[in-house]
Amino acid sequence: MADIETFPNRHPGRDYTIVHTCPEFTAVCPKTGQPDFGTIRISYVPDQECVELKSLKVYLQGYRDRGIYYEHVTNVILDDLVAAVRPKRMTVEGDFHVRGGISTVVRAEYEGGGRGARASARGPRAARRR
Repeated sequence: MADIETFPNRHPGRDYTIVHTCPEFTAVCPKTGQPDFGTIRISYVPDQECVELKSLKVYLQGYRDRGIYYEHVTNVILDDLVAAVRPKRMTVEGDFHVRGGISTVVRAEYEGGGRGARASARGPRAARRR
């Protein structure tokens, strides 16, 4: 997977929300091998760092050929972003298109302490700071 890069938040003393939307997210169903399509929404209150968008795009594109369930991919994206950015709060929502007559929305949330908080049980596997 591609590294998630960050840049310094120029307003760390103010709580504000950043929302990134990827309406063309694709992965592969591990059971059928068929492509899954959806929208990934990332909403977070930054602490010291913000997500650099080109690296986010490349990171999300890394799932195109990966077999992974909706529930797992949403949580993995959250874990990786929290490890990279260490936000005050973050939500990742996967809104997946209809498959087999059922649409699915998965929402994973993180409430953290920001600077110095433990980001993830998995650690900063995909994180890289500039």
